Amino acid sequence: MAPPIRWRKIVVAGVLAGAASGLFGVGGGVVVVPALVVLAAFPHKLATGTSLTAIVPISVAATAGYALDGEVNWAVAALVAAGGLVGAFFGTRYLRTMRAPLLQALFGAFMILTAVRLVLGADGDGSGLVDLTWSSGAGLVLLGVMSGVLAGLFGVGGGTVIVPALTIVFGAPLVLAKGTSLAVIVPTSIMGTWRNQRAGLTSLRAGLLIGLAGVLAALGAARVSLGLDPKLSAALFAGLLVVMAVRMIRESRAAARSEPLSDGDGS
Repeated sequence: MAPPIRWRKIVVAGVLAGAASGLFGVGGGVVVVPALVVLAAFPHKLATGTSLTAIVPISVAATAGYALDGEVNWAVAALVAAGGLVGAFFGTRYLRTMRAPLLQALFGAFMILTAVRLVLGADGDGSGLVDLTWSSGAGLVLLGVMSGVLAGLFGVGGGTVIVPALTIVFGAPLVLAKGTSLAVIVPTSIMGTWRNQRAGLTSLRAGLLIGLAGVLAALGAARVSLGLDPKLSAALFAGLLVVMAVRMIRESRAAARSEPLSDGDGS
């Protein structure tokens, strides 16, 4: 059962998630999950499920911001999304059985790895459009499966995998990769929300509030991102991820010391 909603902190989390989504082409879950755990006292599994609910309206707004400038490859997005729906199905299934402290520790490690990737890959902008062949199409579907599993398991949209993969592996320009990533995140998050709602692992009220709070921030940040220096964007986001990761790992260690052998988050 969800704890009482702390309205002001929920709104702040939504605005931050919207800004992160628009600037970096991610769903915003890397902000929403730790914010719900640390600021709103949500159990981690419930925060993970609620994050996917919040990502839906945020990603729609951010996608619109990129699409207005033609920075979405809809064919590529469709292929990645096809795999993402499958991955999200299985990721949410694993979420039900994984112990909460382990989930927190893995999420913290995931954010640190993402931060490292952002810094090292700040200059890795692609130079052209994705060349769609049978092999690249299969690779895009596989990319979608991987991002979908991350979405279901960690409550993130998967953009931290999709954006660098489209840029480095498939040769897409960074801005186009961001817009395409956001278009993929929308159906993946809807699948994850449906699955988590059936399992009782989402607070629709809190998720929709966060999502609506982040819509304008996502749309505005997407417009800003079109002209943002990639190095500055990467450095800022990497710093944010590291701070959140350290906090999340500390929370997981404290939870592991106090949690019994059975899952103790009440979900």
